Amino acid sequence: MRLREAFAGLLPRLREAALACYGQNLVTLAVFGSVARGTPGPDSDIDLLLICRELPEGRVRRMAGFACVEQALARDLERLEGAGIHTSLSPVFKTVAEAQAGSHLYLDMVEEAILLHDEGRFFESVLNTLKERLEKLGARRVRQGSRWYWVLKPDLEPGEVIDLWPPAR
Repeated sequence: MRLREAFAGLLPRLREAALACYGQNLVTLAVFGSVARGTPGPDSDIDLLLICRELPEGRVRRMAGFACVEQALARDLERLEGAGIHTSLSPVFKTVAEAQAGSHLYLDMVEEAILLHDEGRFFESVLNTLKERLEKLGARRVRQGSRWYWVLKPDLEPGEVIDLWPPAR
């Protein structure tokens, strides 16, 4: 089983499971990281961003709600394990308000994200706004081997502050 195809084959089931578990509460389900880049290894996790209308406070309580997705995919993950692919789901949870406030995590997604579900193109709009802001700053993504980093503003002056997200309204 080839890695890229194995991970890609799991994504439709992941979408189904998330929609079944979260229903109308789910606004966005995005995959990022090595799976989105198409460079997963046999031990890569599947980095996810779930944006919901409502979420409980705290990561532990948010993870408890995600157990439904993990249970729905248990057989799929076992099948991958049998093929030598030792993966797990690595979710990040945000409410709509938290997502709109921005996150440096989005820098990893602005060029390489797979939006499995995006109601009203909500997160696509967030990423497009960030991409426009990066272009206006003259930002560029610099690769060093298999890693990369951002030069957010090449002509940055000492003491200058870069604000990637507009202030909350």
